[in-house]
Amino acid sequence: MNLKGVHLVRCPNSLEICFPTWLCWHTGVIAGSTGYGSGLSVYLNSIKGGVNCSFYFKIGACRHGDRCSRLHNKPTFSQTIALLNIYRNPQNSSQSADGLRCAVSDVEMQEHYDEFFEEVFTEMEEKYGEVEEMNVCDNLGDHLVGNVYVKFRREEDAEKAVIDLNNRWFNGQPIHAELSPVTDFREACCRQYEMGECTRGGFCNFMHLKPISRELRRELYGRRRKKHRSRSRSRERRSRSRDRGRGGGGGGGGGGGGRERDRRRSRDRERSGRF
Repeated sequence: MNLKGVHLVRCPNSLEICFPTWLCWHTGVIAGSTGYGSGLSVYLNSIKGGVNCSFYFKIGACRHGDRCSRLHNKPTFSQTIALLNIYRNPQNSSQSADGLRCAVSDVEMQEHYDEFFEEVFTEMEEKYGEVEEMNVCDNLGDHLVGNVYVKFRREEDAEKAVIDLNNRWFNGQPIHAELSPVTDFREACCRQYEMGECTRGGFCNFMHLKPISRELRRELYGRRRKKHRSRSRSRERRSRSRDRGRGGGGGGGGGGGGRERDRRRSRDRERSGRF
């Protein structure tokens, strides 16, 4: 079907741009509907002319969603996954029984956020693989609010995480995970926000990344460096043991404490009921 020359029209009682009724029926979409179906998605992709959406490419999200006039090429492999709308900022969502907004102090908010960040970061590393970087969006726009981006060291770990996480729940809600095209967060971040000068506020279309406390950063990323050093020393010890022709049976007793800490952490997460 040749659809060149089709004119878009403005839907009645809406600011949405729509297609003529005959085209909507042909593609299986009712005119004026915002819940566009797969038929229209196929049509949109056919007329976009192969022009990629720069916002989706840089940020992994676009405020237009499926209605964007440009292509959203979802990656088939990536180091980075996106957990969509998973973080709930208590300063934005806390309400009392009578519907009034509850005051949450900055200290309480940071403690809540640090606990969330540590729980997700630890779960990703323990269950799926080494995490190079993790970032959480503090934006308010629907396409970015509460998004968590986890960049793994290996693409295989990211793929495994997406498959498993889409069958899991967090904080009483199903997790929606997908591979993300974002690998360089410097390109995705709002530089004005980092300098405290963003005039668009929470509805900015670039990422406003929420920082964790310095103490937690040292703990999480320092723990990883210690783990690397420990692995390196272990390899050196095994190499020396082989050279000397000795057995390595005496070194296994020191791992019990670490396993016990892991079991305690797992029990704590089960009690929290979020994962």
